[in-house]
Amino acid sequence: MEFDRDLRSIQEARDLMKNAVAAQKQFAEFDQTQVDRICEAMCAACMANAETLAKMANEETGFGRWEDKVLKNQLGSKIVWDSIKDMKTIGVLAEDPVSKTMDVAVPVGVVVALIPSTNPTSTVMYKTLISLKAGNAIVISPHPGAMNCILATVKVLQDAARAAGAPDHLIQVVGTPSKQSTETLMKHPDTGMILATGGEAMVRAAYSSGNPALGVGPGNGPCFIEKTADIPLAVKRIFDSETFDNGTICASEQSIIVEQCSKDAVVAELERQGGYFMTKDESDRVAKFIMRANNTMNPAIVGKDVQRIADMAGISIPAGTRVLLTEHTGIGKDQPYSREKLCPILAFFVVDSWEEACEKALELLHNEGSGHTMCLHSRDERIIREFALKKPVSRVLVNTPGALGGVGATTGLPPALTLGCGSVGGSATSDNVGPMNLINVRRLAYGLLELDDLRSGRTTPSKEAGVVRTASGISPQKPPKAKGSYLANGPAYLGNAAHSVEVTTSQPYNRIIKNGNHTR
Repeated sequence: MEFDRDLRSIQEARDLMKNAVAAQKQFAEFDQTQVDRICEAMCAACMANAETLAKMANEETGFGRWEDKVLKNQLGSKIVWDSIKDMKTIGVLAEDPVSKTMDVAVPVGVVVALIPSTNPTSTVMYKTLISLKAGNAIVISPHPGAMNCILATVKVLQDAARAAGAPDHLIQVVGTPSKQSTETLMKHPDTGMILATGGEAMVRAAYSSGNPALGVGPGNGPCFIEKTADIPLAVKRIFDSETFDNGTICASEQSIIVEQCSKDAVVAELERQGGYFMTKDESDRVAKFIMRANNTMNPAIVGKDVQRIADMAGISIPAGTRVLLTEHTGIGKDQPYSREKLCPILAFFVVDSWEEACEKALELLHNEGSGHTMCLHSRDERIIREFALKKPVSRVLVNTPGALGGVGATTGLPPALTLGCGSVGGSATSDNVGPMNLINVRRLAYGLLELDDLRSGRTTPSKEAGVVRTASGISPQKPPKAKGSYLANGPAYLGNAAHSVEVTTSQPYNRIIKNGNHTR
């Protein structure tokens, strides 16, 4: 019997999930060294194929520039791996002899990863690396518009992981993608976590699936060039961001805000570096291509260069134009230039003061992009601090290209291609998502107080912590002292720790626990 495509895709999703559960059970027995060996092998394979996969993604989707997608693939593999390779993610994460606690990593199990067409190959690399680093299996649901390059990337990862000793079926991909297969994976009872990168409707579906999810809302980052900024350098950074892969990273700037006192200098610099301010008629023509009839972003302009956009709209632009600009005042769902565009188009707003710029940025973010990212170019630390304290975003990027700063390529943020938007953006996290978002922590805790202590008003352990009080008095039943160094052997009451950690303590519940490069 031949099943319809949607039925076949549903059955495939169920089969993939069953296989993933079995593979993850095997993988859960691997130690940190074995897990890291597999991840390192995948990273090396991705780097070796970075250019080939970048060209495939560009040719298949028509988005961006393949040269920039090579760097994205490097970001999704080596740069991410270098930032997480020393993280302790398997087994005992931390122990504290003062508070008598131990933290144990517990993988979420099976990660369902939804992959967008804008950054398909790099996102597959990144999500697979952070999922396996955390001890999980992964099932990838590809965007149909990037199917071939996603399948090719998955094969590179599968082959490398298998050669390094990974169980079969630890990395899988839906070969017959459909809305029904994605829904089956998201709602499956064995799904441990959904990593949703894509359109707003898909992210909402992930959060309403009944399973844990980490999703990314739309970006619509405003960029304020404050009057103390190095204007030529600020413009260079903005244009580097807008033209990198033709603006397909959601942290890229979508509008510029300037003060009236510096408007002329900024406009002159924008034009000198290849910005073209469209006339009202030209702006109106381009505006018709920014949104579709259903008021969502038009994929026809996503990742296209300015000449392609100009040709679509039937306007002429000067040779050497890099970014299209329109001086604008309207903000709203019916104002395309105040929305996310993901291509080299910028709205341009003029205000009288930095305080008004603050309000304009808020208005833009509340219109779209709450919780995501905004940029600021300034040398005034007081103003920078004010923006950091009051903006409803998860990332305030200062003096850096938005697209590259947001993903951690040009800033100290964790390198990532899933950028949480926090509760204000409807997301479960504000993090640049990494392996620690894909584990649970089991906590072992010894008793330090008795009910009698609490009743007597004592809330901190006394020197007699661990002593058992009996009806006849105090019975000394402290745990035996561990022999040798605590870090080498662990105290007797916790047993011999399998992994060493460095512990710095002040008070029992005010402590810093360092694990390699990861600080908890």
